[in-house]
Amino acid sequence: MRNMRRLAAIGVLSVVMVAGLGTTPGMAQSRAHVYLLRGLMNIFSLGMDTLAEKIQHRGIYATVHNYSEWQSLADHAAAAYHAGTEGPIIIIGHSLGADAAIVMAQRLGEAQVPVALLVTFSPVDSAPVPANVGRAVNYFQSNSAWHGQIARGPGFHGALENVDLAGAPGITHFNIEKADQLHAATIAKVLALVPTRAKAAARHPGRSAALPAGASATNQ
Repeated sequence: MRNMRRLAAIGVLSVVMVAGLGTTPGMAQSRAHVYLLRGLMNIFSLGMDTLAEKIQHRGIYATVHNYSEWQSLADHAAAAYHAGTEGPIIIIGHSLGADAAIVMAQRLGEAQVPVALLVTFSPVDSAPVPANVGRAVNYFQSNSAWHGQIARGPGFHGALENVDLAGAPGITHFNIEKADQLHAATIAKVLALVPTRAKAAARHPGRSAALPAGASATNQ
């Protein structure tokens, strides 16, 4: 009888220990993080703030930064990813912030950290996308002075798309990151990577993910 009581006590203790594994102090649950990078002087890319608010409204963690912070942001993201507290990692940038988003992704690649999605709005320079990026989308205007495009870098095997908005009326380098259609398309891509938020997206049926009229996309 004593042995039976002992076995029963051990069984109860085992259940308690297993149940407590998910709440052990010091253990944190990984969350998606969307990094949004503004361009020059923090005043020409306020569409990044609006996009961040829309993403946050869907329950996904998003933060907005100046493009000059890309190195410290990459180091933070790498440390958080390796600690198991952050992921998937998504980077979005406009103008010089778009250029910085690509460099940030490259630095994360050097740290063996995957970037699930990279979205660039009108980068100043063309650049290769590193191998650690799963999907890359670039919105640019071939008739603009700032018409950077993205290309496959060494080892890149993800999906890559350049969307030329040269024929889209009313869109310029200085407001491309504010376009509602591009916000909707970007949010749809983010939600595809964070499926637990799909129900939140369904509560906004009026938002369309269609691209502006006159846009042409090139998949590479």
